[in-house]
Amino acid sequence: MEIHRILGDKVRLYRRAEGGAWHCSTYLKSKEWRKSTKQRSLAKAKDVAEDWYFQLCAKDRYGELRSGKTFAEAAKTFEKEYEAITRGRRSPKWVKGHKDRIRLHLLPFFKDKLLSEITSGAAQEYRVHRMTEPERAPSEEGDGDEAKPWKPPARNTIHNEVVTLSMVLKTAQRHGWIEQVPDLSDPYRRQSKIEHRPWFTPSEYKLLYEATRRNAAHPKNKRFKWHAEQLHDFVLFMANTGLRPDEVRLLEFRDVEIVDDEWSGQKILEIEVRGKRGTGYCKSMPGAVRPFERLRDRPRPVGEISEDKEASTKTEMPKPTDRLFPNEFKKMFNGLLSVNNLKFDRAGKARTAYSLRHSYICFRLLEGADIYQVAKNCRTSVEMIEKHYAAHLKDMIDTSLVNVRRERQKRKDEGPAGDQGSLSPEV
Repeated sequence: MEIHRILGDKVRLYRRAEGGAWHCSTYLKSKEWRKSTKQRSLAKAKDVAEDWYFQLCAKDRYGELRSGKTFAEAAKTFEKEYEAITRGRRSPKWVKGHKDRIRLHLLPFFKDKLLSEITSGAAQEYRVHRMTEPERAPSEEGDGDEAKPWKPPARNTIHNEVVTLSMVLKTAQRHGWIEQVPDLSDPYRRQSKIEHRPWFTPSEYKLLYEATRRNAAHPKNKRFKWHAEQLHDFVLFMANTGLRPDEVRLLEFRDVEIVDDEWSGQKILEIEVRGKRGTGYCKSMPGAVRPFERLRDRPRPVGEISEDKEASTKTEMPKPTDRLFPNEFKKMFNGLLSVNNLKFDRAGKARTAYSLRHSYICFRLLEGADIYQVAKNCRTSVEMIEKHYAAHLKDMIDTSLVNVRRERQKRKDEGPAGDQGSLSPEV
């Protein structure tokens, strides 16, 4: 390799093959810089190299010389590490969510930025960018057709994107590419309101299970009778166990046992639960026993089961290793909710299968169950139940402790106690 040194050995000119283009390199700001002169003549290559070096020095003088890892490089490292380290502990869908947020939103905004340039102000600029309606190109507006109105992303959506950004920056910090992660918190965010989880009140729950019962007895299409029967038992099973939907999907027949409850003398289910919080145990209400027995004794179609496809005519009895609910009921369940005006609660929040778990917790609290035991049975914390459930139930307020009236002491010159009014005004 032919090498020449110029400007007092500050710049090196070299070419890898005889007759090829010359390249130049220098060392500045603790980093080696390289550039192709795109010249085959040594004299012209020297002129290009000198101009290039002086431009670098000028940028360095005015603080415009950028060096370091970019956000795109850190994001690529994060994706590689996160997928490998969390394999088996995080679902592929969860990992894909981080990758999608990086690909769709974070990379287009931060792609060419150096990691040192991503500050709290840059994060706030990103929030403003996401909450600002983009300008539509004339070709996108259409001729006569009404364009779909722009809708700003939800607060939780932007929060998740900032969380992904924080995880990328923490990866860069671990590798020594930045000294510390900037403060990415929302500067104008006030404390959000504590809102009730969407649940079914006792009257709404009765309306729901009566609708699923009618649908199981007389489905719109006889091809989906098996799916309708499964959905009815799914609703009863969820509302009497308080399991999460993902925990129910992983539940196998060998994980459930019918036992006699020592306290009530009734039959209940003892369930070995596997899901979000690892392995735990749940004891159901007596109302979950009959739906489980129907699931256990109901022949099921052979092969792939989907609510979009007709059930196979060939059936077999469930095995201990089979799942209780091998299929999903999203379309049928949402359809029944919409028909019966149950899809949205009073606050406008959409109800899903998770709402059956919320209903179970609220029903237990309304019946006076111990909040610690409910939390333990649902594999959650007392704090979560107090925050999202107990604070919104009127039966959790004890009027004997709230409507207390202190007796007023009589003065010597006052008459009988009956002549004196109450401290509380009459309404």
